[in-house]
Amino acid sequence: MREPAPSVPRGRHAPPPEVRHSRQRERLLTAAARVFARQGYADGSAEGIAREAGMSKATFYEHFANKERCILALWDHAAELILTAMRDAAREAGDDPAERIRAGTRAFLRTLAGHPDEARTLLVQIIGAGPEAIRRRDGIVQAFAEVLDQENARAAASGEFPRFGSRHDAVAVVGAIVELASRQVRLGEPPDVRELEPVIERLIFGLAAQSA
Repeated sequence: MREPAPSVPRGRHAPPPEVRHSRQRERLLTAAARVFARQGYADGSAEGIAREAGMSKATFYEHFANKERCILALWDHAAELILTAMRDAAREAGDDPAERIRAGTRAFLRTLAGHPDEARTLLVQIIGAGPEAIRRRDGIVQAFAEVLDQENARAAASGEFPRFGSRHDAVAVVGAIVELASRQVRLGEPPDVRELEPVIERLIFGLAAQSA
């Protein structure tokens, strides 16, 4: 999830090779998100991504072995961006457990809303990208669940919030959130993904309350 990368100057004003390489990669990943969101993973191609980025197919292959490696790179970057946004939002919310959870939820939904092409690619198209993509998806669900479980443990230790009933509770909540967000991307229900915030809060707080 990213803003469009600036074009790379040429000639004597050209940046160092490592900077040029990084900017090319940024442009290719942004283009890949658009292509996969518009055409689907199966119909997207290295040539189409390169064309969308205004680059040659040879340049694409300098960065990625194939379109699968490209979508995996996009996934890894986006997952880290979302996790960082959620952690930062929780930290800025202070010590109140409920506010930290609400802040993390808002950060997650706000990031999805601000990057619709990437959201569609990562929530929907990643499913068809092969076994490694599924492993990455399972891994990030587990990572999100661990963040949520840590927040729950922190709140329970302070006596202000019930502890989840088992280690599977956080995974169940995150799985439900991913499906809710995926459904919103596919069907447009609700019209804005940020409208899911109260639903997600009820999931988290309701499951914790049942564990009390």
